[in-house]
Amino acid sequence: MPHDGYKKTGLFGGALECELPDKFADVSTIRQVPDNQEVYIDKDGFTSIIFDITQRVDAPGEGLERDGRALTIHLEDLVGEDADTVKVWNTTETQFSHLDDDTPAYTLIATQTPHSSSSSNPDDEARRGSAPDFTALILTLLRFEREKTDVLITINVPHIRGEYDEDEVDLALGKQGELIGDAVEYAARIWSTFKVRRWGLFDEV
Repeated sequence: MPHDGYKKTGLFGGALECELPDKFADVSTIRQVPDNQEVYIDKDGFTSIIFDITQRVDAPGEGLERDGRALTIHLEDLVGEDADTVKVWNTTETQFSHLDDDTPAYTLIATQTPHSSSSSNPDDEARRGSAPDFTALILTLLRFEREKTDVLITINVPHIRGEYDEDEVDLALGKQGELIGDAVEYAARIWSTFKVRRWGLFDEV
């Protein structure tokens, strides 16, 4: 049992399992969440972790080329019409400790910056005041070929003015800042503790 600020967490009725930070709460206790999703949110901040079971995306090509295109398709689905506001900083292959070594998995780090508005409407100004300057995304794609399933693990990290040190964040220079640094740690813990307890889950959702 982890005692370092993480707890073993059952997902989808215990069919999946991983360790998540203690301070993250299950959103389904306060609002409805789709059956194919599990959503956890930081009780002390704005970061959220989403597990999403989706039908496998059929992308052209083979191996890394095919999986890279699938990752791009999932990212575009995630951000919808705002794809032009997203910048991907890096993409890496990812190893899950408790899955077969040949299980394809990839992680990207991206940022989504809202379109700036020139409106002078006070209501718009107020809304912008609480809107993030940008949101960092750590998106991991886990591909189960036999089950025809893609599992997406998304960590959303909104950066709201006054809630982070702007001088500490410059991804172009490799400066992630505290919030993204924490999220990378959360992702790494998920990769090292994620287990499939019941493969039949992927036939159900």
